[in-house]
Order: sequence, then C-alpha cells, then structure tokens
Amino acid sequence: MDHRIDRRTLMTATAAGALAGLASGSSRPRVKLKKALKYGMIGEGKTPLEKFQLVKSLGFQGVEPDSPSDLDVDEVVEAAEQTGVEIPGVVDSVHWGKPFSHPDPKVRAEGVAALETALRDCKRYGGTSVLVVPAVVNAGVSYADAYRRSQEELRKCLPLAEELEIDIAFENVWNNFLLSPLEAARYVDEFESERVGFHFDVGNIVYYGWPAHWIEALGKRILKLDIKDYSRKKLNDEGRWKGFGVQIGEGDSDWPAVMRALGKIGYSGWATAEVGGGDRERLAQISANMDKVFAS
Repeated sequence: MDHRIDRRTLMTATAAGALAGLASGSSRPRVKLKKALKYGMIGEGKTPLEKFQLVKSLGFQGVEPDSPSDLDVDEVVEAAEQTGVEIPGVVDSVHWGKPFSHPDPKVRAEGVAALETALRDCKRYGGTSVLVVPAVVNAGVSYADAYRRSQEELRKCLPLAEELEIDIAFENVWNNFLLSPLEAARYVDEFESERVGFHFDVGNIVYYGWPAHWIEALGKRILKLDIKDYSRKKLNDEGRWKGFGVQIGEGDSDWPAVMRALGKIGYSGWATAEVGGGDRERLAQISANMDKVFAS
C-alpha cells in the first residue's frame, strides 16, 4: 500500500478541516478546563465525604483545601478516593500572617516551615501544586526588600518541592507586589526552577489591569487558575472591595477575551472558584456560572 499523500489530497483534507472548524463556530483552540472549588466554600455536609459527594453531584471535579489546617488528611484522601473528586492542590494558609517578606527572620522561618508542611500535605493528597502569596509590601516593608527576602526564603523550599515533585504557584493578590505581568514573569523565571509558576486569579487583576493581557504575558508559567469576577462600576460607586460583589460572569473580566488568551497559550487544566460559598443551591449557581463563562 502506498502511504504517500499527494499535494491535492493534503490540500483537500486541510480545507475540509478548516470548513469543519468554521461550521462548529470555532475560531480558537479549545480550552479544556477542570472545574474545582475551595474546600471552605462547601457550606453543606458534616464530613469530607458528604461534602465531596455534594460537589461531585453539582459538576465539580476537584476541591482545594488549605494547609496547614485542622483537617484530617487521611479522611479527606479517603473521601476523594470514594467519590472520584480530585484534590489538585492546596492553599498555603499562613502566607498572609507569616509572609516571606516579613522583617523578622523568625517569622519568615515560620512561613517556610508552613510551606514545607503544605508541600508534604499536597503530596499526600495527590495534588500537584501549593498556592502561595510570595510577599506583602506595606509601610514597613519596601518593595525591594520584599522582592529580595521572598526569593531568598522561597528558594529554601525548592529542594523539598523538587524532591516531592510539587509546584510552588504564586497567586496575584492585592499585596502591593508584582504589579506588572512582565515583572511577575521575571520573578518566576529568576528562580530557574521548573517547580515554580503562577496560580493566576482572573478577578483579582481587574482592579489594576486586564486578565487577558496577564495571561498572554505569563504564558506557560500559569499552572492553575482561580475564578472570580470584579466590577469596575461597583468599585467606582461603592468602593474598592465592593467590586467583588458580582456573580462570575457579571463583572469586567471579559471572559471571551480570557478564554481566547488561554487558548493562545495552550492552557488546559484546573480552574478553581474562589468566591463566597454556601449550600447546595449556592454551589449549583457557582457551577452554572463557571460553565457559562468557560463556554464564552
């Protein structure tokens, strides 16, 4: 059998593929997102198993707990195994209270120890990353000191992260730090480690930028997504924090642009809601809102 394909056949096949794409309305690579939420959002169910059963019935595929925490890790792992709900990663629970940029080296050391605990917990959960706020800039901590100290402290955790094969993923938050996507990309690259990346929060950026721009600049550095929205109108009319008082899809994140940008960088993976949770009805609403913006 002749396996060679002549030019006419190749052109015909290419044209057919293009027409199929037009017929389906597809103008960008399809973005495959796995839908998750934070453990603390689940306001119904007394045990991890009951909570996981609930979120699975609502279409969520994953749950992200905090670490360190008072959760029984073995009980949570068992709930995940019984339901098929995954634990994609954990959230460092002390990075605000014991930041890696703190002037006191003892506080920074406590922050490092907590991150190491989170890395180990993440491995036990079967996750792949720990969400970390890398530094906090304030009146007592300069930008330059925050940059230098945080990198020094976080580098102490890299050997363990590499041993466990767990990523350290920086989240963009209102911490007065890494205010430009180009600087954020440079900050990640300076670690010179495949175990360091970004946990990109879509809604958090809207206050001072455009999510799609950040996604394109960060590119493959984005390891996971947090999903929320933000309204500039509410910001202007009611104040800064009131901007978060909208449903996913009702703010100014520009979800079609976000999805195009994710397609452009080839992102496929976890997208975790980080909004006010509640009972079954509230979580069902969040699930539906996420489905809607992901289809935009």
